[in-house]
Amino acid sequence: MDFWDVVRSRHAVRDFTSDPIPREVLERIVEAAELAPSAMNSQPWRFYVATGETRLKLGRAIAQTTVHLSEYMDALGPERYEQAVKWYSSLGDAPAVVVVAMPRAEDEFTLLNEQLSVGAAIENLMLAATAEGLGSCNVTFSFWVRDDLADAVGAAENEDVVSIIALGYPGEVPPVAPPHDMTRVTYLD
Repeated sequence: MDFWDVVRSRHAVRDFTSDPIPREVLERIVEAAELAPSAMNSQPWRFYVATGETRLKLGRAIAQTTVHLSEYMDALGPERYEQAVKWYSSLGDAPAVVVVAMPRAEDEFTLLNEQLSVGAAIENLMLAATAEGLGSCNVTFSFWVRDDLADAVGAAENEDVVSIIALGYPGEVPPVAPPHDMTRVTYLD
C-alpha cells in the first residue's frame, strides 16, 4: 500500500473479526513502532502484545471501566452509553491488544518528551497495522484500572500504562473514516 493511501485510510476500527493475527505480522507492526523517533533516542516505550489468555485478562480489567460510565449517561445519551458499555466490555472482539507503557517521569520536561515519543510510536504502530490490512483503535480508559492492566501484562513497577491499542481484521462492515478539518494550519513567511 502506498504511504499516502495508508495515511488516508487509517482510522479507528471498533469491530473486528475473530481471525487471529499471525505472529510475524504482529512483529512487523511492533517493529514499526520501535523505529519511531524519540527525544534523545530515549525510546521510552514498552509494548506488551497480548493474545489468548492474557488478552482475556486485559478484557476483564478494561471492562471495569464501564462500572462508573453511568455517571456519564446524561452526557452521552442512552445510545452512546450502550455503545460505550459494549465497546469497553469486548474491545470490539479484537484478537490482539497492545498495551503501551512508559517509565514514570520525574519532571514535566521529561514527561512531555516521553509522551511525544510514545505518541509517535503509537502512530507508527497504527499506520503499520493499516498497511498490513488490520484495523486498530487507540483506547482511552479510566486510570483507576491502570494497575490491573499493568498486573495483567507484568509491567515493571516504574512503568505506567498509557494506552491500549485493539488490533484485528476489520469486521464485515468497516467504518468509514470521519471527515478531517484540513484548515487547521497557518503558513507563515
